[in-house]
Amino acid sequence: MRGSRRGTDGIWIAVLGLGEAGSIYAQDLAARGLKVTATDPAVEAVPLGVVPAGSISEAVTGAGLVLSLVGGRAAEHVLQEALPAMEPGALFADLNTSGPDQKRRLAEQTARRNVLFADVAVLAPVPRSRIDSPLLISGTGADALASLFGGWGIPATTAGIEAGAAAGLKLLRSVFMKGLASAILESVTAAEAAGAKEWMIGQIAGELGPSGPALVARMLEGTRLHAERREAEMLDARAFLESLGTPHPVTDAAIAWLQSLAQMDQGRVADSPS
Repeated sequence: MRGSRRGTDGIWIAVLGLGEAGSIYAQDLAARGLKVTATDPAVEAVPLGVVPAGSISEAVTGAGLVLSLVGGRAAEHVLQEALPAMEPGALFADLNTSGPDQKRRLAEQTARRNVLFADVAVLAPVPRSRIDSPLLISGTGADALASLFGGWGIPATTAGIEAGAAAGLKLLRSVFMKGLASAILESVTAAEAAGAKEWMIGQIAGELGPSGPALVARMLEGTRLHAERREAEMLDARAFLESLGTPHPVTDAAIAWLQSLAQMDQGRVADSPS
């Protein structure tokens, strides 16, 4: 992987997308002394220490590493806008949650431009562990990116050179994690109706070990707060399970719960005073 044209004292990193996760990565990378530029048309101010860019092409020009955190739906469009301005040998890392098929499509496009591709699965909520969230990486750029991240103190392991491998493993993990969250939500909702909410939470937390109380709290809060985004993730998970030819009743149930929570949230917004 080539270095940046912007300087000889280290690689330049371009962060595309300054939502919750993108802002954290941009800020924390800059805080570790790295040169970071970022862009997001929906965000006016960039984090402290980050150089603002007026467009995707401006951000990625000369960057040795590009991190995409724009969401799965926008990932392909953003890549197509970035690639013409990227140097051969640079590395494009897609940290968005999507299915393996989409990751493979992105990898094919980068290969045609002689750009390395990394399919990066983030295995924990970024706001909790920030840049120390564990990562799983596959693709032609997996080893190069894992080496960079390791040097910066970011936990990352590789899952081979096939793009989509990391994404698929993350979706399998999501079947368990979102299925567990749905079971917790269903139990606690029923217990609340029975007047035993706190007792039920205590029972579940006790079974989950020392970190049980915090985990239950995160799942109850996070599932409601991020229902729409997690529904999209579980739809990808179901499609992946179908491609494997395996049953998915737990995934179906998780999707149903997430859809109901998203609809409830939309109803609250519609009913709120203007």
